[in-house]
Amino acid sequence: MATDDSGRRTIGAVDKSLRVLEALRSMDGATLAELAEEIDLSKGALHTHLATLSDHGFVEHRGDHYALGRRFLTFGEYVRNSVPLYRAAKGEVDELAAETGECVHLITEEDGLESILYESFGDRAVGREFFLKNREEMGRYLHYSAAGKSILSQFSEAEIDDLVDRHGMPKGTQHTITDREEFKAELERVREHGYATNDEEDLLGIRAVGSPIFSPDGEVLGALSVSAPASRLQGDRFTEDLPRIVKEYVNIIEVNLQTGDVSV
Repeated sequence: MATDDSGRRTIGAVDKSLRVLEALRSMDGATLAELAEEIDLSKGALHTHLATLSDHGFVEHRGDHYALGRRFLTFGEYVRNSVPLYRAAKGEVDELAAETGECVHLITEEDGLESILYESFGDRAVGREFFLKNREEMGRYLHYSAAGKSILSQFSEAEIDDLVDRHGMPKGTQHTITDREEFKAELERVREHGYATNDEEDLLGIRAVGSPIFSPDGEVLGALSVSAPASRLQGDRFTEDLPRIVKEYVNIIEVNLQTGDVSV
């Protein structure tokens, strides 16, 4: 039995197995020798962890190469399907992507970072590979996405300060807001207008519009956003038309959450 930084008792063997899984994910698979260089465990101990994880389907072993197992797919789908927001919004996300032809994102917040719950790509969607790759990351910053700003607009000033203290405000591009007070002013505009914008702050050449999604009790659950090439989001399309469309779909999702209408 071990303890973590907060003094809670933890199980050392489980912690080591999780470290093995994290390493396999970050290394995109590895040999036993490569893992031994990455993790402070002997090859014998590593082999024991890998064999146990393999027996349960969480690791696949091909030749001398180890990789994450497909058992995670069933766990991931179970977790996502258990989230009411996903069940209420999936169909609307697909419809919005079909209507706009663009990339549509359903985002939640987890530990002050962005968690992608679902995405759908219309027939004119740009940046698909970039967004798909983002799904593999543990959590992206909220301050430079339209969906992230939408969620953060519902945080208190103390919560914003705590988030910035923990994660900072790194640049996504030269257009990213990195000043704390300027960002708070931006969030005030989001609250006033009911939607947020991303003006090439995450990826150059891409703009986005997002709006927060609330539970029947008024709690912010996540956000819906649409991203598209900046050349297609100009003038009223960026500041009026797309914000109106996104908020219409948010309204439907919020009704679905109240009535229990689901799309999966």
